[in-house]
Amino acid sequence: MKKIFVIAISAIAAASSLAAIPAEARQGCGAGFHRGLQGFCRPNRPAVVVRPAGPRVGIYYNGRGYWDGRYYRAQRYWHRGGWAYR
Repeated sequence: MKKIFVIAISAIAAASSLAAIPAEARQGCGAGFHRGLQGFCRPNRPAVVVRPAGPRVGIYYNGRGYWDGRYYRAQRYWHRGGWAYR
C-alpha cells in the first residue's frame, strides 16, 4: 500500500512540474517579436523613451546667464534678424 501511495505522489509531482513550464513568449515570431491583437508578428519596442533634458538655447538661467549652445553668456542683443550673445 505504501508503494502505491509513493508512486501516486511521485506521479502527481511529475505532472504538476510539467504543467508549470511556461509557454514561449515569442509564439513563433522569432527573437525580438511577439504576436499582436490580430495575430501578426509585431516588434518588441519600449512604450516611452525618457531622455534627460538639457539647457535650451536662448533661455536665461538665473545665476548663469543665457545659454548659447556652448557657453553661458551674461547678455544678448538682437543683431541682423537673430540673437547675438556677449
